[in-house]
Amino acid sequence: MSIALDNIRTNKKYVLTNYGEQFEFTVVEIKSDQEFLLKDLNTLEFYNMSELIGRGRGKDFSIWEK
Repeated sequence: MSIALDNIRTNKKYVLTNYGEQFEFTVVEIKSDQEFLLKDLNTLEFYNMSELIGRGRGKDFSIWEK
């Protein structure tokens, strides 16, 4: 079962699936209730959660702790 955004914690690893794409990241900073600074585990780039879900949530939207 997928976790809610309210349950995301810093320094933990997660996998997010949305519109058929999969992202592996760790949470660096919690900026607000729905906004997080993330570090991609594959490319080591930093980005915000809003960039991943900015186009909406697909039918396959899920977040899992790794």
